[in-house]
Amino acid sequence: MSEHDVTVLIVDDDFMVASIHTKFVERTEGFRVVGVAATGASALAEIERLAPELVLLDVHLPDMTGIDVLRTLRGGGNDVGVVMVTAAREADTVRAAAANGAAHYLVKPFAYDDLRVRLEAFRASHRALSTGEAAGQDDIDAVFAPVAGPRPAALPKGLSAETADAVLTALAELGELSAAECSEAVGISRVSARRYLEHYVTTGQLEVRLKYGGAGRPERRYRPR
Repeated sequence: MSEHDVTVLIVDDDFMVASIHTKFVERTEGFRVVGVAATGASALAEIERLAPELVLLDVHLPDMTGIDVLRTLRGGGNDVGVVMVTAAREADTVRAAAANGAAHYLVKPFAYDDLRVRLEAFRASHRALSTGEAAGQDDIDAVFAPVAGPRPAALPKGLSAETADAVLTALAELGELSAAECSEAVGISRVSARRYLEHYVTTGQLEVRLKYGGAGRPERRYRPR
């Protein structure tokens, strides 16, 4: 942790999802989570109190939308960096986020690297203009350049975004799961649970621990990295 870390506020009404996003941010060098908010009103209050440099903002909040929060911030002259992190895919919502100055828009659920490249792009642009002096062309390019890196891989055929999110939520709640335990927690077959878990192993979000017991093959147990 460094005094030069970008400070981040997480805004999501699902505690488990907020926990996952917090772990993702704190896993990324140069970033530090300073608070978590579960409603639009508390998000606005925490932004005023903590003055974070970046807000990871969900669209679906219990008292107002994330777009309303963003509009309130901009209407009050607050230009804090905002990354929309949400399952909302409606074109009107995406356009409103862009029109009100969101730096990026990331659809849940996503792999760690999907968020990391956007965090690093934000940090590059944020630092480029932090001196208060006249910006050079390289600094300006850092602000307006697109996100670097390859396009995030989509879920494999046959896997749904909603179930993938439920699997991550179960893992955040329970800490470690076997395919059988995941099947029971999410309400899907054991074979399907294993497919989701193995997908997240390949994306780097989960790691596998082998539990040795009696006769037969060891049990594969999955936990967040």
